[in-house]
Amino acid sequence: MKIAQAMFTGLVQSVGTIQRRSGAVVVSGCGPFAPLLLGDSVAVDGVCLTVAELVADGFRADVSEETLRRTTLGRKSEQGGFVNLEPALRLSDRLGGHLVSGHIDAPGEVIHLEALPQSWHLEVRWLEPRFGRYVCEKASIAVDGISLTVADCCPEGVTFSLAVIPHTWQETTLRGLAVGDRVNLEVDQIARYSERLLIDSRKDAYSKPAAELSAAWLASNGWS
Repeated sequence: MKIAQAMFTGLVQSVGTIQRRSGAVVVSGCGPFAPLLLGDSVAVDGVCLTVAELVADGFRADVSEETLRRTTLGRKSEQGGFVNLEPALRLSDRLGGHLVSGHIDAPGEVIHLEALPQSWHLEVRWLEPRFGRYVCEKASIAVDGISLTVADCCPEGVTFSLAVIPHTWQETTLRGLAVGDRVNLEVDQIARYSERLLIDSRKDAYSKPAAELSAAWLASNGWS
């Protein structure tokens, strides 16, 4: 039985495949970070899955209908698609990316791709605009489980761009993306905690529900 939540760093360790098998999925390509044990957690395109059975160089995992519907795993598992793989973070590991929970917030859509002399320009749009408030320039975001830095974004954060270095592009599933493709998105946990702390700080002694966080409220309270 698990007693702690698994965490990841957004640094992909291998690219594998995923296939549907009855009410479960089978993930292959875990050799680079073997051995796995029953109950281990692995991020598959940013989705935290639990090893239910060891198979060849991978594992079988039980996946809910909700996960298949709300992430790209449903479509990819039907097609035997490629997925980014990362085992759970250990306390002794270096944190080279940022803390990733493996719980997808919402899907995004690729709206622009461009090869530049020294990088790839990737532009993504949230399919659920309410998550745009967690996005700002230089913030971290996990795209299909990959830790990336926001290069620019619209004022509402609904669309944002990423500068992807060649190594990351070639060593992950990003190289197979096309305009119109969907990706799994998870915002930086620090943004979520910061919002919660700011909202809680505005509650009065009777815990009256706080008004919606806004730019005007931040400015009036010394934030700029």
